[in-house]
Amino acid sequence: MGGALWQGWLEQGLAPSIILDRRCDAPPAPHRVVRTAGEIPSDFKPAIIILAVKPAGMEEALASLRPVLDGAIVISMLAARTVESLRAACGDAQSRIVRAMPNTPAAIGKGVTGVCSSDLDDAQRALCTSLLSAVGDVAWVDNEEQLEALTPISGCGPAYVFLLAELLEKEALRVGLPPETARLIARGTVSGAGALLAASGEESETLRKNVTSPNGVTAKALEVLMAPHAWPATMSEAIDNAMKRSREMAS
Repeated sequence: MGGALWQGWLEQGLAPSIILDRRCDAPPAPHRVVRTAGEIPSDFKPAIIILAVKPAGMEEALASLRPVLDGAIVISMLAARTVESLRAACGDAQSRIVRAMPNTPAAIGKGVTGVCSSDLDDAQRALCTSLLSAVGDVAWVDNEEQLEALTPISGCGPAYVFLLAELLEKEALRVGLPPETARLIARGTVSGAGALLAASGEESETLRKNVTSPNGVTAKALEVLMAPHAWPATMSEAIDNAMKRSREMAS
């Protein structure tokens, strides 16, 4: 996720002062990349620190950044790591803690990021909004419970859309279309429908009904997909399963 955000910010002309990435061999000039926190200058005082590591690496990462945490806004992209646990990992540093849940379309400026914090004043909140809105839409929520509810929808959501494209392509192959055609129509259908949804201002239900002539071809397909045991049930089950896993990771 950190890579997607980095790519999105670079595309928008935003230059982080320092990027800490152990795996980056050839950063795009003129951005400074360090491999360890020890390489960060001792007098460096960041306004914002973006924490985008695996949840299991939170304590180690924040411990290594302790010298530069004081006074900084720490925006955590970590799933299932609470404000309380982040604050504890920051130790005595007087940091402002923000939790954010972006998604991978941030890499092309089309992301959605859920955000929550009770630590910020109006100017700090505006600063965070400005940074995150450079890579897509920003949805502030009232508390961490709402952020956990948002995560399996928008945080995980691109995977569901990619799965739909994957299944459409496989079905196109199954019914006899050549591979290049199957790929083209599956991807074009998903991206085109998403673009129409974004541009039209109509409810998604309305757009679905607009495509569905009574007793027509689309209606027959939707009879299967919208059966009570099909997509309505499996989507609820999928979201519940994701939320359960998030709670397990937080415990």
